[in-house]
Amino acid sequence: MMKITEGGLDHPAVKALLIFHIEEARRNSPPDMVFALPEEGLRQPGVRFFSVWEGEMLLGIGAVKKLSEDHAEIKSMRSAPDQLRRGVARMILAHLLEIATDDGATRISLETGRTAPFHAAHALYRKFGFVECPPFGEYEDNGFSMCMTKEL
Repeated sequence: MMKITEGGLDHPAVKALLIFHIEEARRNSPPDMVFALPEEGLRQPGVRFFSVWEGEMLLGIGAVKKLSEDHAEIKSMRSAPDQLRRGVARMILAHLLEIATDDGATRISLETGRTAPFHAAHALYRKFGFVECPPFGEYEDNGFSMCMTKEL
């Protein structure tokens, strides 16, 4: 049975998946347009990090960053590469939306890439009611990033 826990950044499997996530972002994005949070960014105040487990096996990770009293951002969401198509991403995203709502957010946003490697993520976000939006926070209209948002 899949279980979501808060934290876990010190676990070797989490560290490895986070490194993989950042490497994939770098491989699929222009060099100056990688906005994935490294471990130290996920430890900052206002960021809540979660890991998904099945027994001792890590299935995925994700985080919510508080941008303001009523606005949150999805960060570093990733399923383990050998756990795709099991519903892990849906489970993580649903949990992150619940956490953001419980923390007082009335809107949640995210930034992702526009190119083919990100299309599966776009489809998932749209299924959950996210729509494309102008850049928010520190993001800029750079031709590569796609920002999406959802009212909670």
